[in-house]
Amino acid sequence: MPDRFFAIFRTTLVETIRQPIYGVILVATALLLVFNVALAAFTLDNDNKLLLDLGLSTLLLSGLFLSAFSASGVLAREIENKTAMIVISKPVGRPLFIAAKFMGLFAALVWAYYLSFLVFVLCQRHGVLQSTSDPWDAPVLAFGFGSLVVSIVGAAFCNYFYGKEFSTTAILFLTPLLTLAVLAVGKLDEKWKVIDFASNYVGGQVIIAAYLVFLAVTICAAVALAASTRLGQLMTLLICIGILFLGVASDYAFGQHAGTSRWADLAYRVIPNMGLFWVIDGLSAGTEATTVTWEYVGYVTTYAVAITGGMVGLAVALFERREVG
Repeated sequence: MPDRFFAIFRTTLVETIRQPIYGVILVATALLLVFNVALAAFTLDNDNKLLLDLGLSTLLLSGLFLSAFSASGVLAREIENKTAMIVISKPVGRPLFIAAKFMGLFAALVWAYYLSFLVFVLCQRHGVLQSTSDPWDAPVLAFGFGSLVVSIVGAAFCNYFYGKEFSTTAILFLTPLLTLAVLAVGKLDEKWKVIDFASNYVGGQVIIAAYLVFLAVTICAAVALAASTRLGQLMTLLICIGILFLGVASDYAFGQHAGTSRWADLAYRVIPNMGLFWVIDGLSAGTEATTVTWEYVGYVTTYAVAITGGMVGLAVALFERREVG
């Protein structure tokens, strides 16, 4: 059984990364994160706070779309093309099939989110230029764009001479290079002077906020997988968007009416409360009371694991009676 699980997991991971939409969303996310640096300069208040809000929002929406499209690609499309029947006709149970599919999808999302988070860190380090006379952050530009150029050249070389798949090879090159770029930037200031490592990065609380956003993305992935057992790509995307936005407004729309309305109470219990994962507004208040504690991180992580497990269980239940032949 472990061999079958790993085989489906590995195939799902590779298929997800090789989907064109995977690379398109990664590129679009990086471009939006870079564009946010210029867009945040138009606020009349705290530019860097807006940059932080825009960056985390970009990570969340990127994960949402990637979850929906990837889940449809690795499950709904296999059902429509009858390829899922070939796997299930072998001694592979449907629960094992769904669990392996989800773990492969989850691993691909972790990879994509990690790369996007590295770009997010570089953009936050660069910060908003308050005026045209402010200098660009030279190490961020040199190491950030340098790692991208080397990855593209390396992937093109491997594709031309060895027949390697371009997008996957580019991601394989970019992952260690961008990691090294972030580490190198952490030791240098804007003028290439050596500083204490990570002293000019985002704080630990922002990293925790980004982690909580990823937990929300994980729930979206589980919802997308469950929807993909019965629905196509468009409906899966719409359901994920609906769950996300209803979950963000859950406390306001349902929570305050839960004591007086049965329907509000039911919706408040059934729809995942995505507001728990968005803590940046509280952190921006700058008070000790709004600091995210490790107890809160543990509580929210447990909540996310429970919701994700429930959604995967729902996906198994829906897939059990799904005709795949």
